[in-house]
Amino acid sequence: MLIKRIGYYLVGFSLGAVATYFFWQKKNATFDYGMDARTLKTIRIKDRIFSEEAKKSMERYDIDSTNISTILYLGDVDFGKGKPRERPCAEYYVTGKDDLKNVHLYVKRCDSTSTIEKVIVD
Repeated sequence: MLIKRIGYYLVGFSLGAVATYFFWQKKNATFDYGMDARTLKTIRIKDRIFSEEAKKSMERYDIDSTNISTILYLGDVDFGKGKPRERPCAEYYVTGKDDLKNVHLYVKRCDSTSTIEKVIVD
């Protein structure tokens, strides 16, 4: 009797999980609950501006805006190297992953814009 109940529960739970998965996929919902994910999302959704220094570095190291977007989606924010509590514009140090792990961005996030201040390659 107990085994039967557990079986019904697992079947119902599995069907519900699959339905929920497909439902949320169609809505393009994101779950940005971590500190890095929230910070990167707020940087991404604002108008993106590149400083002259950043443009020169991007040109010198053959980095395009697609690489920058990838870093802003998958990167790691080092809160110790930035100034996240700076007012009126917080400053963040973002490091890329995988193929872009040697590329770092210094980003200034204001109310309506995100400015890529520096692109650092090591």
